[in-house]
Amino acid sequence: MQLLVFILVYPFLWLISILPYRLFYLFSDFVFFLVYHVIGYRRKVVRENLELVFPEKSTKEIHRIQKDFFKHMCDLFLEMVKTMNLSKADIKKRYHIVNVELIQEIEKEKSILVPCSHYANWEWNVSLNLYVQSKGYAVYQKVANKYFDKMVKDFRSKWNTEMITTHETVKTVIRNEKKGVKSIYGMVSDQSPMVVHAHYWDTFMGVTVPIYNGTEVLARKLDLAVVFLKVSKVKRGYYQAEFIPITVSARNTEPNEITKKFIELTEQQIKERPEHYLWSHKRWKHRDKVPPEFLDLSKA
Repeated sequence: MQLLVFILVYPFLWLISILPYRLFYLFSDFVFFLVYHVIGYRRKVVRENLELVFPEKSTKEIHRIQKDFFKHMCDLFLEMVKTMNLSKADIKKRYHIVNVELIQEIEKEKSILVPCSHYANWEWNVSLNLYVQSKGYAVYQKVANKYFDKMVKDFRSKWNTEMITTHETVKTVIRNEKKGVKSIYGMVSDQSPMVVHAHYWDTFMGVTVPIYNGTEVLARKLDLAVVFLKVSKVKRGYYQAEFIPITVSARNTEPNEITKKFIELTEQQIKERPEHYLWSHKRWKHRDKVPPEFLDLSKA
């Protein structure tokens, strides 16, 4: 069944990936019409998330952000498909890094963890490997369909970035450090961890929720550098990335310092242009399960 689904869907995705940009974004407009106006995909989830974190905004403002988010989400999904046939020249034109020299300087001395959020276009972050000397890795969630999983790994790896699953991350980093192999690891770090696996809670956009702190734990254990990757949408189909250093020596930071800084930078990014954040996932679903030791955060 997995192979049948792949055989039926893959040609359609390939055709989308070769569309000229004008037709490509016209198709995205059509997908937006279907997703937003006809299907109504997760409109309630998006609206509830926006109302939760922006209680000061009017109904009109919430509606505007919601609608703009769905337009962006359709672009994002299709841009991920576009990666299948995206050239090196095209990605450099459409995804510009303003201060790549910062990461190039740090990589001379240390391996680097590069956390980012579900904002703008995190799919094209894999093009970072075009600018650095260190071995590049990108952490991803394995796709259930093994054929689509291979397809995703293939097009995300086209610029020599090696894809590793979340379960492979720790052993990969430790192995490389033991061998003295300087590497750069990109990871989307604003997911909502399962409550049973949540070791740290904090306020995110004013709401106390479990926070994934694996990046900090790993960085402090191995004394890695941590650099936040801020990606902004300049205009449709064009993005700008900026590296913001959190620490060049994680072992010299205070407990939770790295995680708190990541939260702060992510919040700043969201507040600048909220429509470019991934509001369709249930990031705040565990807000009513705060452990007693973190209750004071809810009152802050």
